[in-house]
Amino acid sequence: MTVSYFYLLGLLVTSGQALMQVTISLSKVEISVGQSKYFTCTVIGEADNIDWFNPEGEKIISSQRVVVQREGIRSWLTIYKATVDDAGIYRCQAADSKGHSQEATVVLEIYQKLTFEDVPSPQEFRRGENAEVMCHVSSSPAPMVRWLNNREDVTDIDDRRFAMLPNNNLQIKNISKRDEGIYRCEGRVEVRGEIDFRDISVIVNVPPEILAQQRSFNATADRLEDITLYCRATGSPKPYITWHRHGKLVEENEKYDLGDDNTELTVKNIISSDSGLYICRATNKAGFTEKQSFLQVFVQPHIVQLQNETTIEHGHITLTCEAEGEPIPEITWKRSNDGMIFYDGDKSQDGRIESTGHRGKSSLHIKSVMLSDAGRYDCEAASRIGGHQKSMYLNIEYAPKFISNQTIYYSWENNPINISCDVTSNPQSSIYWSRDKLLLPARNITNIKTYRDGKRILLEITPLSDNDFGRYNCTAINSIGSRIQEYILTLADVPSNPYGLRVIELSQTYAKVFFNKPDSHGGVPIHHYQMDFKEVSSEIWKVVRSHGTQTIIVLGNLDANTTYEVKVAALNGKGKGDYSKTEIFQTLPVREPSPPSIHGQPGGGKNFKLSITKQDDGGAPILNYVVKYRSKDKEDQWLEKKFLGNKDYIVLDHLQWNVGYEVHIIATNRLGHSEPTMFEFVMPPKPNIIADTLFNGLGVGAVIGLAVAALLLVLVVIDVSCFFLRQCGLLMCITRRICGKKSGSSGKSKELEEGKAAYLKDGSKEPIVEMRTEDERITNHDGSPINEPNETTPLTEPEKLLLKEENGKEALSAEAIEIKISNDIIQTKESDSKA
Repeated sequence: MTVSYFYLLGLLVTSGQALMQVTISLSKVEISVGQSKYFTCTVIGEADNIDWFNPEGEKIISSQRVVVQREGIRSWLTIYKATVDDAGIYRCQAADSKGHSQEATVVLEIYQKLTFEDVPSPQEFRRGENAEVMCHVSSSPAPMVRWLNNREDVTDIDDRRFAMLPNNNLQIKNISKRDEGIYRCEGRVEVRGEIDFRDISVIVNVPPEILAQQRSFNATADRLEDITLYCRATGSPKPYITWHRHGKLVEENEKYDLGDDNTELTVKNIISSDSGLYICRATNKAGFTEKQSFLQVFVQPHIVQLQNETTIEHGHITLTCEAEGEPIPEITWKRSNDGMIFYDGDKSQDGRIESTGHRGKSSLHIKSVMLSDAGRYDCEAASRIGGHQKSMYLNIEYAPKFISNQTIYYSWENNPINISCDVTSNPQSSIYWSRDKLLLPARNITNIKTYRDGKRILLEITPLSDNDFGRYNCTAINSIGSRIQEYILTLADVPSNPYGLRVIELSQTYAKVFFNKPDSHGGVPIHHYQMDFKEVSSEIWKVVRSHGTQTIIVLGNLDANTTYEVKVAALNGKGKGDYSKTEIFQTLPVREPSPPSIHGQPGGGKNFKLSITKQDDGGAPILNYVVKYRSKDKEDQWLEKKFLGNKDYIVLDHLQWNVGYEVHIIATNRLGHSEPTMFEFVMPPKPNIIADTLFNGLGVGAVIGLAVAALLLVLVVIDVSCFFLRQCGLLMCITRRICGKKSGSSGKSKELEEGKAAYLKDGSKEPIVEMRTEDERITNHDGSPINEPNETTPLTEPEKLLLKEENGKEALSAEAIEIKISNDIIQTKESDSKA
């Protein structure tokens, strides 16, 4: 309470006069329409009545919206959901029993917040009209209204079509589809900094427009055919399409099928009365439009008579094709095997084929029928409204014909041979073999058999004597005629002798010999050649066989400066033929070897490998290779090495990295040495030592294995570090399990004394580590604490402590873990010992 209050109270007490003081918690209040507010009126002094009066001076009586409450010296006036009419000066009046009164006032100002009324969304307009987008905004004071589209004031853009009307609505003249979008009606009351908005979706409806469509349709009547009329329309919103005929709406029924949103009208089972106008009407909110399609019903050409025909070779045939339609169709013929087309009145070049026709009927006349006339013929009936095509087949029958031209076969005694009788005919013919009017095979002849293979008959003959050689007849018969083909089986002979034998390539140790094929193969194909050769002074012939029927044979492993005889014979199934004339040649004398041919590659490390390709040794074995090499960059002195002549590679070692070398190589035999072969190479740069040491020569699997081992090693190191420093990890878990099992199961041993480590009795200074929890303390024998090692404590040899049993005897745990730390490698093992 204030000082003045106590002062006034004192005056009241001393003077005995009743003075009152009335105050209202607020003197001036500003609220918005719809808000609620209460006022507190406090009276100091003795007041019988405290009343509130509205701006019209009327005493306020509590209602649901305006409530007056009193409690002691206070009275509250509460106005719920204030309206504009509630604004004004409210009085709180206090009166005592003597009729004295005091009052206080409060000014209530009520303003209207931004209010949006009649703001529908979306608002739709028709394209091309002057649109007025409605947005009724009210407030007190009056708001400032802006229209935004894509965050831009539409009245500020350079487009006179946009304007804000006096009623704050937005006018868009000649509105188009590109004006469609979201428009923001934004109201602001600057004196209060109040802002609010409404987003209005403006939709522009576009009147329907039917796209270009086919204006006329042709259909065929009385053929159970259907025709589909199409009508596509654009507009916004999407137009609704209906079809009309004879002023009536076309509805889906057995006659009409409406599909794909009515954009397709299918008239089923066309008849002549379906001809006429069909109207497509497209309708949406913006209006409607319609277009007409005309259906013209015709009778398309249809072939009613065409059938397959059969004739004989050299005969005559007439093919007939008849068609109907409106208008009457024209008929043409097409022969499929050569694509020749015959119109009415056409003739073939040889004059055998002629086409004639009259009013929907055409005939194709074929004289002196040939086998090439057989096949498919297409009859096409066409008019300006369409066409129809059918095919027929002309089958030509003919007497048997023999296909194979081979009539002479060769064989020899006890060598089976198949004689094939290949026949074509129409219809299929019966085929049989005979000899001297005796049908084969015969019961008393066992060396002659027949087999059927498709359309041919095989005659298998195994000659046993000269009587089996001779003439055999194959007879084929069908309904058109018969044919006989004679086959001759002749005794085969060995091939004649090859000729033209000559040496085309010669050296100290080999000769390449060429010869011409024999003039006669004896009736049986040659399968290889045999070449015999020997030294002139020798009586022993050596034999070389050709590769297949090649007429070049290489003779190897010859002696140098030696004269040889050579001859060749051909072999077929019957046997070996006569030898050719004997030819004599002399190998070259021994000489120095040719220069060696080499190529090289790095040999690993500081080595370089030179591979030697086999070359002409001059007729004598290579005894050795002399290699001279030096640095090309530094021009050092020549270094010389010798290698045995049987080597196929040479390794130069102790070379320098990234240095070029030049090499001279000489081959030596017993007669001398070759010309030098020169070779240059550059050593690679020095490789990575670690990679070269660890991974050189290792496969992918080995490298992966080393990587996995290294990872496991790192994990073990980390686990042991955690064991010592953090008392955690896999090793810690194992130790706890081991220690826990022993103490719980033995019953003889006691828990390890605090601060002690056990040692093996064999004098090892390696401690058996006991794992403890962080709460356990480590002490000596006398109970004094021991400093536990940390990250900076050196790993020195600890004092030997004994692990005791309950009876005081020295003992070791039956299960102990020994941990060694050396060269960053941690080894863990288990050892068993007894007390």
